[in-house]
This record gives sequence, structure tokens and C-alpha cells, in this order.
Amino acid sequence: MKSLIISTFFFLTISISSFSQIQLPSIFADNMVLQQNSEVAIWGWANPSETFRMITSWNNNDTILVKANNRSFWETTLQTKSAGGPYSIEIIGSRHIKLENVMFGEVWLCSGQSNMSYNSNQGVYGGSEEIANANYPDIRIMKIPRVGANYPQTNCGGEWQECTPETMRSTSIVSYIFAKELHKKLGIPVGIVVSSWGGTPAEVWIERERIVNNHEFDNYRYINYDTNWPSEPGATYNGMIAPLIPYGIAGAIWYQGESNCKTYPVYASMMKTLIENWRTNFKKIFHSILYR
Repeated sequence: MKSLIISTFFFLTISISSFSQIQLPSIFADNMVLQQNSEVAIWGWANPSETFRMITSWNNNDTILVKANNRSFWETTLQTKSAGGPYSIEIIGSRHIKLENVMFGEVWLCSGQSNMSYNSNQGVYGGSEEIANANYPDIRIMKIPRVGANYPQTNCGGEWQECTPETMRSTSIVSYIFAKELHKKLGIPVGIVVSSWGGTPAEVWIERERIVNNHEFDNYRYINYDTNWPSEPGATYNGMIAPLIPYGIAGAIWYQGESNCKTYPVYASMMKTLIENWRTNFKKIFHSILYR
């Protein structure tokens, strides 16, 4: 897939002043999984200074009043319970939104390059059997479209889907196996947010300032000889991680470092920077599992 590098502030803000009704980023939708036993963030846009109501089916006696600021942005938190569901969330204001089939469970961000992106459609050992048996309605998959950007974005595409043979076959096989084993071991819903892009080096998944302001990386700049993926520091962070922040997650898995082979002396430091970056911006000291 060709890299889409967005270079204008228009796409950064999605022209926030144009919001006339309540809107949600794509990460909040039917079939989503919210991190269990947590205070999770939910946010979006509305009319400037609009006040509206939010009601959850797991606590329908408690109405949350939310007010957008003068830039049309709003944010609040929801207290989730132990794993279970399905639940619903209603938002009542200039627009009536009802999110349904919402589950509580473990949510994991799955990122990296080709080994994380690889799916059963591309051919894997035992892939046909895995596809045939991939009926797990309590495993939910959110695939983030591949988009690079020069500035942090506020939204991304994609939708939450229940795991079926059809939805599983086009998603990351590593992410699916991880979710399946976690689901079987814990016996609870699992949500995986797959944000990966084959061929990308680690530095594109980190905020640009953390790379360019760290002189340890000065002599180890990744050079991209193939225009099929972005190589500028922060490009996929801006387009594929920033729109997810601060969605409630339990942790992250990362696979792998092949594109950093020529910059291997600083790869350990690069991964430390990535972990610190994501932990800080997701506002949680979550677990991290690194492959390679």
C-alpha cells in the first residue's frame, strides 16, 4: 500500500469548527471492547459548548453530563466493571448515538511491521485449520488503516468486528493467536487493536521529537529505498497511534525489528523510547511484550 503522507493542518484537525453534531472517533463503535475494571476515556466532538447526556446500560441509574469546549472537543471517563457484556452506551444531545454489543475484557494494541501484519490470506502454516475454527464472538478485532501523517491525527478509519473465519483471515495472524490464547486462558472477552505496517522501522512509530531530539540516534538514520512505506520519524505514530490515545488498553505487543537491521546498535534504545512514549501518552504503565 502506498504511503499517504498528509501535510496540511486541515487533516490534522478535521476542520474542528465544522462539527455541528455529536461525533465519535472510529475507535468507539459497536462491538468494541473496553478495558475491564478501569476508568476508561471516551471523547469526541460536538457543537461548541454543547452539553449532552451519556448513559451506560451497566449503570443506567447514573447519567453523565458532558460539555464540549469552545473548540468542539469533549472528553469524559467511564468506570467499567469485571469482564462481561454485552452492554450499550447512549449519547443523547444534538444527535442520538447508541453503541451496542460492547464488551468488557482485556484490550491489547498490536503493532510493528511485516511479521505483525502477516495474515492467513498470505499463507501460514496451519492457516486453513485456524481459519475454519476462528469462531470467537468474544474476540473483537479493530484494524487500523495504514496512513502516515506529518502531524498527529485525531481520527482514523477501521471498525470493530467480531472474530469469525472471514474477519480472522484478513487480520494479523500473530495478533489473532495472541488473542485466542489469552481468551482461552482467562475465559473473558479480548479486544485487539491491530496497528501495523510491513517494512516500517521503529522510529516511525515514535513521536518525531523523541527521535530528532535524541542525539544517540543522529548517526543511525534509517534510509528508505522503497517508497511503499513511510520512513520519516513519527509518520505512523501520527496517523495510526495518536488517534487511539488515550483509549484504555492493558498492554502492547510489538513484532519486529527487521527494518532496523542497519541501525541495530541503537535498536534497544529505540524500543525503550517507544515504550516510554506510548506509556506516557496512553497515561498508563501498561505491560509490553516485545518480539525481536
